[in-house]
Amino acid sequence: MVRFALKSTLFGALVALSACGGTTIDAPDAEHDYLNMDEAALSKIKCQTRQVDPTEIAQIENDRMQFELAKGGTPGGATARTVNVYFHVINNGAGIANGDIPDSQISSQISVLNKAYASAGISFTVAGIEHITNSAWYTVSPNTKAERDMKNALHKGGKADLNFYTANLGGGLLGWATFPWDYAKKPTMDGVVILFSSLPGGSATPYNEGDTGTHEIGHWTGLYHTFQGGCTGSGDYVDDTPAESSAAYGCPAGRDTCSTAGQDPIYNFMDYTDDPCMNTFSAGQITRMGTMLASYR
Repeated sequence: MVRFALKSTLFGALVALSACGGTTIDAPDAEHDYLNMDEAALSKIKCQTRQVDPTEIAQIENDRMQFELAKGGTPGGATARTVNVYFHVINNGAGIANGDIPDSQISSQISVLNKAYASAGISFTVAGIEHITNSAWYTVSPNTKAERDMKNALHKGGKADLNFYTANLGGGLLGWATFPWDYAKKPTMDGVVILFSSLPGGSATPYNEGDTGTHEIGHWTGLYHTFQGGCTGSGDYVDDTPAESSAAYGCPAGRDTCSTAGQDPIYNFMDYTDDPCMNTFSAGQITRMGTMLASYR
C-alpha cells in the first residue's frame, strides 16, 4: 500500500534483480506479484506497501474500536502532535543528478507536510539530516536485503519519530511506507522511503510537489488507500471517504465508479491522483490518524 510511479522497464528490472545473486527479493505479495504481471498491468500500479491480510485487519479494527470505547466513543478530530523527522539522503555521489538533494528541498518538503496535516493537528520538524553515498542503497526496492541493510544501519529515534529516506528507487518507484502497528515487530524498518525527485521542485512531474511524502506518511499514521476494498465491504474503514472501485489517476473530476453515495474521492491524499489534484484528508481520516497514533506511536 504505497504510492509509486512505475517505469515501463520495471518488469525487466525486477526479473534481472531476481536472477542475479547480488540482491535478494522476498516473495511478492498476493496483491502485487510483479514477476507474473505483464507491462500493461505493471503500468497501473501505484502502491506497494505490504498487503495487510484480513485476519490482521480484523485485529487492528478491533483494537481501534476498543481504544475509542475506552475514550468514551470516537475520539474527536485533530490531536496536536509534533513529529521529529530524520532525513536520510541516499545518493550515488555529489549533486542533485546523483540524488544528493539540497537541504532547501527538505525544508520545502516539511512545509508541504505541515500544510497537508495542519487539519489533523500534526506538525513536522527536522530532527536531523544525513547524506549517505551508497550505490547499493541508492536504487533500493521494497522487501530487499538493500532495504533491510539501509534501515538497520541508519534508523534513528523511537516509535513516535519518522525516518524519511530519499533515493533513486529501483524500478522507478515513487515510495513506500510501514504502518504504525508494524513498529513493535520490526522497529528499525519503520518509516517511509521516497523517490528523491518527488520532493518539491524535483523532476518527477506530475509527482514533484511533495505529496508522495504526504501520501506515504498517511500510511505511516494508519490510513489505507481510499479505494481499498472497491465498492463493497468496509473499504478503507473510514465512513466519510466515498467508495471507489479502483484507483484514480490524473485528476478525473466527477469520477463516480460505485453506486453508493458520493463521487470518488479523487482530491484525497490517499488516492493515486497527481500531486496538483491532491489537497485533503477527510474528517474521518483525521479521527483515524489520531486513534492510530495514540494507540501505536
